[in-house]
Amino acid sequence: MSKKALNGIDDGAANDLREAQNQPGVAVNFAEPVGKIKPLHGVNNSPVTYGEPLPEFRDAGIPYVRLHDTAGAFGGTYFVDIPNLFPDFDADPENPAAYDFAYTDAYLKGLTASGAKIFYRLGVTIENNWRLKPHRIYPPKDNDKWARICAGIVRHYNDGWADGFHYGIEYWEIWNEPENPPMWQGTREQYFELYRAAANHLKREFPGIKVGGYASCGFYAVNRPDMSDFYRSFVTYFDAFLKYVTAPATAAPLDFFSWHLYTTDPREIILHGDYVTKKLTEYGLTGTENIFNEWNYIDGTNPDRWDALKEMPGAAFVAAAFCLMQASSIDKAMYYDALPTRLYCGLYYFPSLKLTPAYYAFKAYNELYRLGTAVAVECRGLNDIYAAAARDDRGRGAVLIVNRNNATMTIALRASGQQGTPSCLVLDRSHQLTEAEHYLDADGRLTLPPLSVVLLRFPDRD
Repeated sequence: MSKKALNGIDDGAANDLREAQNQPGVAVNFAEPVGKIKPLHGVNNSPVTYGEPLPEFRDAGIPYVRLHDTAGAFGGTYFVDIPNLFPDFDADPENPAAYDFAYTDAYLKGLTASGAKIFYRLGVTIENNWRLKPHRIYPPKDNDKWARICAGIVRHYNDGWADGFHYGIEYWEIWNEPENPPMWQGTREQYFELYRAAANHLKREFPGIKVGGYASCGFYAVNRPDMSDFYRSFVTYFDAFLKYVTAPATAAPLDFFSWHLYTTDPREIILHGDYVTKKLTEYGLTGTENIFNEWNYIDGTNPDRWDALKEMPGAAFVAAAFCLMQASSIDKAMYYDALPTRLYCGLYYFPSLKLTPAYYAFKAYNELYRLGTAVAVECRGLNDIYAAAARDDRGRGAVLIVNRNNATMTIALRASGQQGTPSCLVLDRSHQLTEAEHYLDADGRLTLPPLSVVLLRFPDRD
């Protein structure tokens, strides 16, 4: 029996790892834990089932469903939005009869039965045709009353009030993209005042929940110098908001900060995520979660972009983003969107509701999430190859490897701290995350088809 190296890897495996570090390839060390696998495969919305569970959500282990733009324009008239749940603003927020929870109750029942947690956006759905006539995107006429209405919603879903539930919904987001005219027709200062009133009221009444916002449009101007003044204003808005909520005279809790980005480069996600963490730290908000809760593969120059996000270009992008975010400062993520009738929906074909390649990228990442413990992984000398890996306490392990190139790539794979021959599941134009033995040879060379996601699953040690 060979000696054990200091890190618990036998000498042969350690040599393999050092060798892999000196040549192009992927090196995984299952003996080196680096934290937990993060809940990055959340989504916005879902098919509306009126209480029936979604087996595909359970199969993919969708951890969170964010409720924004739910069920279509104006929140499908009856879902989630404040004006839908509390239709008469002049009514009494303490009176259960003033609320209309029926459709949202049924919707949340189906989501929770599917194993997902709820991330609840308190506000309204985007009004894309606001130039014709804005309807619900004005500031509330009474911020304190609006906060009390929000408290009624929290009480209904967490405390059983008004024939309600005990879902334990933790995350409550105050509005969405207030920098954006289709979402907010008030001033910057009016949103800040609304946030302060609602966040302070909700935390006083429900100290166990997390409140935050403001679901920023994002920070495109940070690395795109040709952006318009409108996009550059998102950056100054962020600074002004952080200054406001941390100033003693206007202090408000910020348990999480949420933001958005639509891109074709997963590395841009990390750049913006690091920017958010840097700014939060600058204002002393080191305990504030960094939540990336709208994102997708959107190529504005591609006339077929709504198809591409469903197919392998979108699937490979999603899987690469998971790999990068796992090693980043981002705490949680929620993809936009999983409502089949929406153009941004990447997980279903419509009207068939068949599952897309992008959906199977979520399912592949869930294999790591189920294992739980992230382990050290490194890609060396490779362009557009991404990887993440995980293990559980029983010795099972898995490696997720993504090829975003339009060509076949053959790479060296070295997995130390793990024994046995892994099974190989492939997602590409010919495979729907199905087993394919011939992609990994006995010498550890892994063949990656063009635009592909490969999941290697190692067995138990026993």
